[in-house]
Amino acid sequence: MFDSAQFHVTLPAADMTRARAWYEKTLGLRPVETDVFDGSWYETGGMRFLLYPSQAAGTNQATAASFSPDDFDAAMALLRDRGVAFDDFDYGDFKTVSGVLELPDGRRGAWFKDSEGNILNILSE
Repeated sequence: MFDSAQFHVTLPAADMTRARAWYEKTLGLRPVETDVFDGSWYETGGMRFLLYPSQAAGTNQATAASFSPDDFDAAMALLRDRGVAFDDFDYGDFKTVSGVLELPDGRRGAWFKDSEGNILNILSE
């Protein structure tokens, strides 16, 4: 049942106008559908996510959603050009340098927040 169910992510937004503008201008995404509660559905890489109005936005302290762009370096440069600040952290073996975590298997990851404080990630494949 669940192994074949469609899966989507839901991201809260305290200010839907600001959030929609951020996802359009920063990530280049446009809503594909608006729901009855003023939420906006987006589609990327064959997956969907819902941006919905909620005063709980920004309270999650963990990664809410991840993107795996075709070109990690180009994605980092584009996001930086658009004003995104990448988070740095040091958890022993997991430490970012200039916003980038080098994983033992060669992949790289970087974390940042959207306009609503949701923690997003880009991960090289």
